[in-house]
Amino acid sequence: MARIESGISEDLDKLALGVVLLMVAVFGLAQGLTYPLLSFILERQGTPAWLIGANAATMAVGLIVSAPLTPGLAIRFGAARLAFACALALAVIFAVIAIWQSLWVWFPARFLLGVAINGLYISSETWVNQMAPDRIRGRLLGFYATSLAGGFALGPAILALTGTQTLAPFLLCIGVAFICAGLIWAIRDRLPRFAVGDTGSIRKVAPLIPFLMAVTGIAAAFDQAILTMFPVYGLSNGLDEPAIATALAVLIVGNILFQVPIGTIADRWGTGRMMALLCLLTIIGAALLPLLISQHFALWAMLFVWGSAAYGVYTIALMELGRRFTGAMLISGNAGFAVMWGVGGFAGPTVSGAVIDIAGPHGLPLLLGAAYAVLLVVTLLRRQPRGAGHGRVS
Repeated sequence: MARIESGISEDLDKLALGVVLLMVAVFGLAQGLTYPLLSFILERQGTPAWLIGANAATMAVGLIVSAPLTPGLAIRFGAARLAFACALALAVIFAVIAIWQSLWVWFPARFLLGVAINGLYISSETWVNQMAPDRIRGRLLGFYATSLAGGFALGPAILALTGTQTLAPFLLCIGVAFICAGLIWAIRDRLPRFAVGDTGSIRKVAPLIPFLMAVTGIAAAFDQAILTMFPVYGLSNGLDEPAIATALAVLIVGNILFQVPIGTIADRWGTGRMMALLCLLTIIGAALLPLLISQHFALWAMLFVWGSAAYGVYTIALMELGRRFTGAMLISGNAGFAVMWGVGGFAGPTVSGAVIDIAGPHGLPLLLGAAYAVLLVVTLLRRQPRGAGHGRVS
């Protein structure tokens, strides 16, 4: 049974938690900035759209490929050392991308970018769950999800200030990565560690959490499908580019603001009831989207709630994972989540694009609503896990 070398007391280490939240924000920033920035640069270079998309997908491939290796590396070398090395690697990769603005350099660079940010993502996700007392686990994971969403949102905001034709956004990311590395190293002894002999792997933990893995994949697919295909959906329904950008901004802001309340309510209600409510709200939002698409204020109000509900199921999945596992099994579960995040992020735009081609623009909300309808049915039918699970410290 997995255990922690030194337990985390009820007196939360706020400095350590702050660094962990910074790590996941850096993960979000790396994606939220590079996706649009590199796409703009490649577009100016006359790169075909399919190649731009293929280049962007290599980051997701890096996430998927590296996730199974991360638990073993964290146990062997220490999660703090792994996260420190990943933060330094992130700074180097940003520098390479900035200096050599070539599509063929960017293919391996973006793959390695996915590998590097995955170390930060999996380590931070594991640490925040290990630090969190059960009584406020949902609230802390709400802060974690808020930091992740804030990192995603910060990327486009930075580009709005710096533009895309200078090295400024790259230099900013390099600086943030170095700061993150320095902070990780400074508090490395205050972060949870694994005991010698801890064992775990995605292969071992995945059969125990198929529902949570599916939740993660669906949340990632929704996130990437909306960011990628909502512009197509909006243009097809008469919205102009500023209106689409505003709608997406409202969705992202709602996502940032609602995760802490979602986690706090889940602490009181339990994960099962909260998951069902969030799925129901997402289904209702999908049904309302075609009706509200031309009514700006009503659309914004719906999107404000819709995005946070759809993404909030991931916060609930993290809560349940943290209550069932600890030690190496927990980091293996988080690595499994990282695999599913990569799979969902890759499949979401691909499948939704195909559905739109077949069924028309309204195929997008139809697909997303159907996915969460299946999730709702399974949520209502499944037996809620109780108490300690495999790998939980008694």
